Amino acid sequence: MKHQAYIMKKLKNSLICFIVVLLVACGGTNKQEANAQGFGAIENILKSRFGDGAHYTDLTITYNETIGNIVGVTVTDAPESLKMGQWTYSLGNWNQTSEITLEIPEGTKAADFMFQLGDMVNLGQLGELVEKSKEQLTTEKGIENPSLHMAFIKMPKNGNREKMEYVVMLKPENGGTTFTFSYGLNGVLAHLN
Repeated sequence: MKHQAYIMKKLKNSLICFIVVLLVACGGTNKQEANAQGFGAIENILKSRFGDGAHYTDLTITYNETIGNIVGVTVTDAPESLKMGQWTYSLGNWNQTSEITLEIPEGTKAADFMFQLGDMVNLGQLGELVEKSKEQLTTEKGIENPSLHMAFIKMPKNGNREKMEYVVMLKPENGGTTFTFSYGLNGVLAHLN
């Protein structure tokens, strides 16, 4: 029985590694489209790098026309340590930019100020909201082919998860005003600036 569990675990780990290698070989996060499938692939890369149980206080996907997607995260696998790493992923490489120590109000838990992927936050849903925002911008403002400038998860400073938001920032193909769409975690548009 133990041997079977060991083999299944090895098989699962091998499959995850294969998927990550395949994604990186095909462009990784850099060439992922700003849609549900592309952002879902980015979520898988994050989980393979930091683990399914990682806790985040910041997750941003920025699109640069020259190099593609740049993913920035502030993450830890041990929230109670109050220590987090800030990481950037671009062009297939991870770079740790800094380490930070959180300060939280007395009597609270660090995890209350963090989120986990697949828990309340789903990058596939964020990708769907990018698509929805592009359609709305084209329909309502007549802007053809808007491009992703930035998409991120906004975690309130007070740790109120009910007020977490998906934020999508789009800009016209040839530059100009950036349009910001803010959505609740339920996917309902809260406001457009």
